[in-house]
Amino acid sequence: MAAPRVVCGPVLLPLVLLAATSADVGFRFASYINNYMVLQKEPAGAVIWGYGTSEATVTVTLYRDQETIMEKVTSVKAHSNSWMVVLDPMKPGGPYEVMAQQTFGKTNFTLRVHDVLFGDVWLCSGQSNMQMTVSQIFNATRELANTAAYQSVRIFSVSLIQAEQELEDLAKVDLQWAKPTTENLGHGIFQYMSAVCWLFGRNLYDTLQYPIGLISSSWGGTPIEAWSSERSLKACGVPTQGFTQSNSVTGPSNHSVLWNAMIHPLHNMTLKGVIWYQGESNMNFNRDLYNCTFPALIEDWRQTFHHGSQGQTERFFPFGFVQLSSYLSAPSDDTFPQIRWHQTADFGYVPNLRMPNTFMAVAMDLCDRKSPFGSIHPRDKQTVAYRLHLGARAVAYGEKVIFQGPLPEKMELLADKGLLNLMYSQEIQVQRQDKIFEISCCSDHQCKWLPAPMDAFSAQTLTLSTGSCHGTLAAVRYAWATWPCEYKQCPIYHPSSTLPAPPFIAFMTN
Repeated sequence: MAAPRVVCGPVLLPLVLLAATSADVGFRFASYINNYMVLQKEPAGAVIWGYGTSEATVTVTLYRDQETIMEKVTSVKAHSNSWMVVLDPMKPGGPYEVMAQQTFGKTNFTLRVHDVLFGDVWLCSGQSNMQMTVSQIFNATRELANTAAYQSVRIFSVSLIQAEQELEDLAKVDLQWAKPTTENLGHGIFQYMSAVCWLFGRNLYDTLQYPIGLISSSWGGTPIEAWSSERSLKACGVPTQGFTQSNSVTGPSNHSVLWNAMIHPLHNMTLKGVIWYQGESNMNFNRDLYNCTFPALIEDWRQTFHHGSQGQTERFFPFGFVQLSSYLSAPSDDTFPQIRWHQTADFGYVPNLRMPNTFMAVAMDLCDRKSPFGSIHPRDKQTVAYRLHLGARAVAYGEKVIFQGPLPEKMELLADKGLLNLMYSQEIQVQRQDKIFEISCCSDHQCKWLPAPMDAFSAQTLTLSTGSCHGTLAAVRYAWATWPCEYKQCPIYHPSSTLPAPPFIAFMTN
């Protein structure tokens, strides 16, 4: 079988780093096992693996202050030249040293990595809004200087690589495991470390007070199809040929090329969870399938990481994502609102039956008309990361915190009074806006969306006027627009958490 090929930028290169196909690769750790790394803490066991001489014995030892903490012995597999051990679960902390020794006959080779911490490891992926660096966001200078207190939050960034087949290890690394510095957090424009990823990890560290490992693997202008395995795309009936290239897709779009090169090589790693910021490139690219392709991606990543880590990564590990913000140049139709809705598998909220153990940061109120990177790249990544970390605290860590804005749980039509009552599950803070709610009014087999002005509101109830509808009221929707409100000025928030109500569409039932 021929070795897979890798694309780095526009150039097609033969892959020489895929050790699984090379018998003389030498003794080494996997690409992301290095000094300053964070390994997943208890209750899971961290996976240490690499490549070596076929059938040689490998002994992995964990040290602290030259004291042996544990020792694991394995052998190098003949067919893949790889070896792997699972460490016993460790409490958070460090630093530790990991030593791997290969013995083959009378020949010994030794590898060491130092300043290793145990904590929670999060993978951050998506397109350009995940790829934006700290140097591109609001208050960049202050944020770049704020690293001294976060030396136990370690960062790692995957290179932009495509591959036609699944790789077992990373072909290239942009930023090897490192402590945060002004230089590596603000390396350039859309280069190295993700701002959302860093700020999310920093917020988690403030709460948890133990080490956090952050892996950034993202590429701007990419559709979900590039990040999905062939099996998950097939399950959703994504066409393999005949689709039209969209102007919203500026990065790699071929099926699975980024899954193969930038995600699958990490699948042996023990993770705590994933955060994801993507969807803009699917605005005009298989948009109607996104309510399948996104849940399918989550399920497939979970299954693959669970299996690759020998069951150490939770089968349904926490998966957080950012619901799309706003965009000035988007067409006037409802493509952006549809993607926002499909991001929730058409439920309007998460977790739900199709997306268990997930959490979402609503961002439609974080618009940025003056962003030098275009309005599709808003600079307030601090609020995005804060909202994401609230979701993680609730879903991943079981804290009783409010992590999502208010949604109606019941509707009551008072047809004789021309009113529609929306009863919310949480308290609501309302700022009157008369065009953000719309009703679908049907007559003569045709339906039209009409504004439904706010009539009155109380602590958990909002009343809309439906007087403009002289036919049958079929549905109601909220914030169904590409740019539904100005910065932090949407009409409905939760009063204490200041979390915005997410957009929704609901159909009337008899």
